[in-house]
Amino acid sequence: MRLYRTSAGAFVEVDQTFYSVAATSWDELLTSPELQQRAKAATQSGGRASLDGLTVLAPVESQEVWASGVTYYRSRSARMEESKDAGGGDFYDRVYHAERPELFFKSAGKRAVGSGSAVRIRRDATWSVPEPELVMLLTPKGEIAGYTIGNDMSSRDIEGQNPLYLPQAKNYDGACALGPCILLATEPIAKSTRISISILRGGQALFTGETSMAEMKRELKELAGYLFRECSFPDGVFLMTGTGVVPPDNFTLESGDGIRITIDGIGTLENHVA
Repeated sequence: MRLYRTSAGAFVEVDQTFYSVAATSWDELLTSPELQQRAKAATQSGGRASLDGLTVLAPVESQEVWASGVTYYRSRSARMEESKDAGGGDFYDRVYHAERPELFFKSAGKRAVGSGSAVRIRRDATWSVPEPELVMLLTPKGEIAGYTIGNDMSSRDIEGQNPLYLPQAKNYDGACALGPCILLATEPIAKSTRISISILRGGQALFTGETSMAEMKRELKELAGYLFRECSFPDGVFLMTGTGVVPPDNFTLESGDGIRITIDGIGTLENHVA
């Protein structure tokens, strides 16, 4: 079952058929202990619906969005390369092998954009890339409630200058996209799940890449456990789980570029660069 947040409320989809889900608000629905049951009950109500003419919104309201870094070997290598001139060449290698994962605040829910909306590159950045990521929806108790797709926009030149600049490279208006829906599930997603990205310019593919969850070093529940060690999230929280696909070092995004991120079982998150 896939859960959508739209301009007309919440809908659940099964086999390309949509059903309206009763909820007083998106926050109330996502934090409900009976989320799975309420979605299933909606599909059994017999009242079919359509999303035609509706705007599909980012599946986030009051929730914070956090992110995990250096969870794939490819991201380790990219971060080492971009920071070597600043003396941080082996810094990220130590993070990759450490027991404690890298976790950081990515975005307030109100700053996240949905599928079909524009993402941005910082005006003071010269090297910007999208990062395709599986995103967990975690309940207020830290349990997995579902998954969505994330685009963790990053200013690689800024984060490469100094690790302390990471928040500026990662957290700005238009730097976080989520959607198009939430795949409702309570268990870790299959290791065979594929994550792919295409970057288009002028209608032509400039870069394509693919990885799978099997390439991820950390376990999903491990990341969730560290996030909830000393933080509480009464509205639940979204946690990006890191990227295993990074464009080559000579690539940077430009205004007008299109970004398509697809994850098996969830769908495709599409954005363009403002």
